[in-house]
Amino acid sequence: MSATDLQAPLGRVPSGIFILTIGTGERATGMLASWVMQAGFEPPMVSVAVKQGRYVSEWLTEGEPFVLNMVGEGQKQFLKHFAKGFEPNTPAFEGMATKTCRTGVPMLTEALGYLECEPAGHVDSGDHRVFLARVVRGNLVGDMQPMVHVRKSGANY
Repeated sequence: MSATDLQAPLGRVPSGIFILTIGTGERATGMLASWVMQAGFEPPMVSVAVKQGRYVSEWLTEGEPFVLNMVGEGQKQFLKHFAKGFEPNTPAFEGMATKTCRTGVPMLTEALGYLECEPAGHVDSGDHRVFLARVVRGNLVGDMQPMVHVRKSGANY
């Protein structure tokens, strides 16, 4: 089976849509994250894949805490705002309502919910780095369904 033959079935693997927030103060930033999955019960763990070369990947590798903000169905304003990505030291939250968690990382107050996470390890997976993280706190603040993404091709986002 060729890589081309795998693109359609890989693209149909559903994934949730999250906004990963990291950093504190003026250094804080956010990015769209769609490769997130629960990875353990005791302790509660998640996995998050971030493209190699992104500065956020470096911060996660260094063990910086982060927040996964859950995007609900219909909350396309988050996609529009965070999909383009932000350069380092560029304000990422203009026009977004936020509060900070205990570690100082911004959380999106209008998101469906959030998971506060601490990186616990990583493995390189080709063009992405997959992080394993402990979920230390979380809350569901809305009752809408989470946004789910299904791609046409497993060769790109």
